[in-house]
Amino acid sequence: MVSTEACNSRSFSWLVKSCLPNPHPDARRKSGFVSRAVAEKVPPDNQRYCASISSLPDDLLLECLSRVSPSSLPSVALVCRRWSRFVASTELYSLRRANGHLRPTLYAVAVSDFGVLSASHGLEPGRPWKTVLFTGAAPAEGLEASSLAHARLVALDSSVYVLGRNASMRYHTWSETVSPRAPMIHHRKKFAAAAVAGRLYVAGGCRAAAVEEYDPASDTWHVVSEAPRKRYGCIGAAADGVFYVIGGLRIGDGCRTAAAASSSTFPPRGEAHVYASSMDLYDVGAGAWMRGRQVPNGGCVVAACGAGGHVYVLASHAVELSFWRCEGRRSAGAAFGEWGRLRPPPVPAQVRLDGTVRFCCVGVGESAVALVQVVGSIDDLLRRSGRSERGHRDGLVLVYDCRSGEWNRGPDLPEVLSRAGCVSAEC
Repeated sequence: MVSTEACNSRSFSWLVKSCLPNPHPDARRKSGFVSRAVAEKVPPDNQRYCASISSLPDDLLLECLSRVSPSSLPSVALVCRRWSRFVASTELYSLRRANGHLRPTLYAVAVSDFGVLSASHGLEPGRPWKTVLFTGAAPAEGLEASSLAHARLVALDSSVYVLGRNASMRYHTWSETVSPRAPMIHHRKKFAAAAVAGRLYVAGGCRAAAVEEYDPASDTWHVVSEAPRKRYGCIGAAADGVFYVIGGLRIGDGCRTAAAASSSTFPPRGEAHVYASSMDLYDVGAGAWMRGRQVPNGGCVVAACGAGGHVYVLASHAVELSFWRCEGRRSAGAAFGEWGRLRPPPVPAQVRLDGTVRFCCVGVGESAVALVQVVGSIDDLLRRSGRSERGHRDGLVLVYDCRSGEWNRGPDLPEVLSRAGCVSAEC
């Protein structure tokens, strides 16, 4: 019987072929390149065997795969089931990280009735986005686009998790495969989500105050705490083992009546302002809530992320935008939680980041923050940047260098990705 994990060596690269034994061991002996003593040790024909790549031990095979370029990993996963399992394993991820072969990459993912569309970029100057289309992936796996509407994206190691209202899926960036995952316990919309200590955490976006934790190993969700405030339209971030629930509006305890829905005082103006500029901090290790934080000068938090032990916040005011950094490293002692105002992104002052224009804030590695325009049109900004055409609805990418404090223009997001979510993963 042929093993189901046997490998087909017809299209192996030079790296793989270098691991295979010489199929013609007599050639060198006949040509005189091997001494007589060595030649006498060659077994007769009836005792020889032909080894395959599948005979390599796991540790040696993992060592070889850890040196494969990121662009070749999708092809490696197609060689056989064993290789596919290794590409998706935490062992290979840990080995590539230990050898310094990982790099942060910006990903944008959009889900539609036609499938899942992904684009990636390493923020290298002059290089375009790489797009991958999984045609019919969502319907084939029982995932409807409506179930993933308003989904949040969370990156964990080399995987991107798409968390929708009543469905979830995982996009593995190395093997470029999509698979369904267990949905959240509570149906949520416009909620906060982040990865902390190898697990996913979500809060807000529903009537319940429950904070849920997702374990990727068992593909299960559990309620681990109750949030101090019920929020809708909030944003999640993580720094130094803390899950941040930022901004949004208050969700009332009772049902919202038609009169309340039309009233400009629901929620109360002052209370809505407090929610829109505040942060709740959940210590994952201790399982307890810490003292909350307030964004200076008020404003409405419209985008946030964690990077390099800090929390970066983009706030929208009546006539301007502000960009802030909060110290998230608890080792900083008394400086923990302190705010510093940074140079705002080069967006025209006339632009208000609301439902018309929306950015996604992503921490890319330890020293960069990317703002990706996912909704809206900024023709004025495009003209200032040297582009004469109008009507480019979305896709503007601005990159903030955390070391120099400067903003740079990145390559625009491909126009085929409409209302995509963005996140940073290591590959």
